[in-house]
Amino acid sequence: MNWFIDCITKNYANFNGRARRKEYWMFVLFYIILTFITIIIDKMIGSPLAITAILVLALFLPSLAVTVRRLHDTSKSGWWILLQFIPYIGGIIILVFCVMDSTPGSNQYGENPKGL
Repeated sequence: MNWFIDCITKNYANFNGRARRKEYWMFVLFYIILTFITIIIDKMIGSPLAITAILVLALFLPSLAVTVRRLHDTSKSGWWILLQFIPYIGGIIILVFCVMDSTPGSNQYGENPKGL
């Protein structure tokens, strides 16, 4: 939970630096959990996914930022995130990049967060 909170509070729109795999995947895990909870709440109150839409809009920038920082950790430019616009294959490529291990040592985006 601390990884998710840190992404929201300290790195809300921080596109600089590197994010290790644990930070990225913990953010994704809690994002999915919160999305399911808001979908259930929306269904219970009968709204057309209004609360879920608010959550998705509120977490759009942090999710984009943590993904860019994760790409930086694998020595990829943040612009690689645009691959997601390629149907089917783009999302798979980004998934593979996010699963890859960190670049050892420092790279052009900073020190390896594993060593900090």
